[in-house]
Amino acid sequence: MPPRTVLSMMLLIFSLIVFFIGAMEFMLLPMLNPLADAFRTTTDKATWLVSGYALAYALAAPIFGWLSDRINRRKLLLVSLLFLFLDGLALTIAPNLEIAIGLRIFGGMASAALIPTIFALVAELFPPHKQASAMGIVMFGMTAGIAGGPIFAGVLTELFHWQVPFLVSASGCFLLYFLSKKALRKNYIPNQIDTLKTVHQTVTFQSLFQSLFQSLFQSLFQFGCQGNLIRPLIAKGFWNGTAISAFILAGEVLRHHYAMGTGAVGISVSVFGIGLGLGNLSVSIVKHLDIRDECALLLAIVLLFITSSVFMLLPLSLFFSLACLMLWGYTLGLAAPISTSILANRAKQDKGQILAISESLNNLTILFLLPVATMSLSQHGTTVTMMILGSCFIVAIVLTLKDLLVTLSLN
Repeated sequence: MPPRTVLSMMLLIFSLIVFFIGAMEFMLLPMLNPLADAFRTTTDKATWLVSGYALAYALAAPIFGWLSDRINRRKLLLVSLLFLFLDGLALTIAPNLEIAIGLRIFGGMASAALIPTIFALVAELFPPHKQASAMGIVMFGMTAGIAGGPIFAGVLTELFHWQVPFLVSASGCFLLYFLSKKALRKNYIPNQIDTLKTVHQTVTFQSLFQSLFQSLFQSLFQFGCQGNLIRPLIAKGFWNGTAISAFILAGEVLRHHYAMGTGAVGISVSVFGIGLGLGNLSVSIVKHLDIRDECALLLAIVLLFITSSVFMLLPLSLFFSLACLMLWGYTLGLAAPISTSILANRAKQDKGQILAISESLNNLTILFLLPVATMSLSQHGTTVTMMILGSCFIVAIVLTLKDLLVTLSLN
């Protein structure tokens, strides 16, 4: 086990890495208009910078979740950080939107590799009684990135140029690459390749990928036959993906309702991240109330639907809209860990793979829903857009309610 000071340094590095992942994904919120102008396109087409990232993340998450258990995690972490740095740097010199979207795909793949690798490293480096608190600190880094990303992106774009936030993020990833290389020394990290050799197995790329796809297809077939997994998986894909898609549009909604500038939008949408963090911290309080996880999740999804609808459809005042946005973030911050706990408990020994599939479904929803919702917002306004988003929430509520009733009947 590494010394305590080294563990603290690693935990700080992990938190900063997921901070930049959260920031680089959500800092596009206040920047859609400047990005559309920079690439001579429309706002709805600029949202493909988010959708391309989501597509790559959705396809790559199960693969990297599987690979992180079978190859050297230290090397995977360092290579992924390097790709994230190059992605942010290259975006600033992309000549057109198509190349920029392609670069975002590489960024999504790097993020899909980093997230499962970091949490697997936390589980390996920290003793069982400290893992929950260590993972909570890392998750708070992600929440801080979601809250802080739009602020620094909006302010830097308004003060300087749209390229500056990407350059700052790329510089942060570059610095973390060297810090990680120094802190994650080889003797501290279990080497999965060496472990495989001890049982006299030779790992080649061909055998690795054959095993990967066989494992994925077998898992999908197996999980598809289990209603207690497939219902919450699909439901989470709908409500989580829809909530994030709607949040990405929140900046444009505020701009439309209150004629706000890029910097003001960036600062305003940060209240969502504050609510998200408060929701994460409230999970333990809900647990003490002795409410079934399935009941708490259903209530949170209903509140998620209500708060996002009120934000979209009732712009009574800026203060009221920001309060709705914070409550929206709070309910999402409450629902996500409860849902993750339900899936992890039901998946048993297949936790990693199920949670990776869950992330993929979330991002697939963003991929398909965000362009449609953005086009609807620009052409038909918030009412039609909320009808599209609301239909996805209703599907999630129905599936979650059915799952609750089935679970109660079984018990």
